Amino acid sequence: MELYKGRPENPDGRLPREVRTYDYLDGLGIDYERTDHEPANNMEACNKIDAVLGVLICKNLFLCNRQKTNFYLLMMPGDKKFKTKELSSQINSARLSFAEPEDMLKYLDIEPGAVSIMGLMNDKNHAVQLLIDEDVLKDEYLGCHPCVCTSSLKMKTKDVIEKFLPATGHNFTTVHLVGED
Repeated sequence: MELYKGRPENPDGRLPREVRTYDYLDGLGIDYERTDHEPANNMEACNKIDAVLGVLICKNLFLCNRQKTNFYLLMMPGDKKFKTKELSSQINSARLSFAEPEDMLKYLDIEPGAVSIMGLMNDKNHAVQLLIDEDVLKDEYLGCHPCVCTSSLKMKTKDVIEKFLPATGHNFTTVHLVGED
């Protein structure tokens, strides 16, 4: 794996959703570094990607309530454990579960394994509520996928919060997740 500055020189063979992500970031003037890789199917592969980027990739979970009337994108440190009960009480939404792949595609134009805050650029109706663990906000940089699981990005957290999110029209709620047993 190599670290590159910005978008791929040649978009051939890349999915349109990935190219749209680079177009969106470039249009906002957000600098980012990128590495291309095989889909990460285990923590060892994730750790290698993190090492190349020099950042801990965020764990991104796409969740919904039981009625499927509220959808949430949760960003949390990759090394924290997720506990539904811990989050449910903070957002007043009982019975949270993982949303279906069809909903992921419908709202974020993302498939399982590639869930990312970048998908919010595709949520024109603002159906998804963004939740960010406070520890993600403490880091200078964050890592995420460009709407595909075969590349990963590193960018300044400040740029995501102050440039990307306002451009998408999304706000976020800060949550506190302990993530311990």
